[in-house]
Amino acid sequence: MTRRLAAALTILGALMLGGCGNDYGIDQNGQKVASERLDKQWVVLNYWAEWCGPCRTEIPELNHLAEELKSKSVGVFGVNFDNVQGEELKSASEKLGIKFTVLAQDPAELFDLPRSEALPVTYIIDNKGKVREQLLGEQTAAGVMAKLEALQSSQ
Repeated sequence: MTRRLAAALTILGALMLGGCGNDYGIDQNGQKVASERLDKQWVVLNYWAEWCGPCRTEIPELNHLAEELKSKSVGVFGVNFDNVQGEELKSASEKLGIKFTVLAQDPAELFDLPRSEALPVTYIIDNKGKVREQLLGEQTAAGVMAKLEALQSSQ
């Protein structure tokens, strides 16, 4: 009887967890990133590094874009290319003036992103989790917004 109960509980647990979406870990401030913030929504995902000059120039544009997209249910997220964590990630984000959420855990595997050797690189991911565009080099808020609107209207 206890085996059946254990099996039933295992199945029930798996079913319950199955509805929880992807685990996006924590952000640069140590706060949990809820799956609802990325799943079933359009996402602008930017890879940056502290040593990258064009990244530094692009950050204010992405801050502006994140603010502009708040009302449109599109998330702007960053990922540190060098995979720095904890206090180092928070410090690097603050130094660059990043106001949008920086994911401590790289979601490349979840979205099947190719590893880029050039920075900055920005991906536009649709509400089904499919990469729709890879933008290499420094971007502007207006340029990303135009690309995003074109992709959304063609869906």
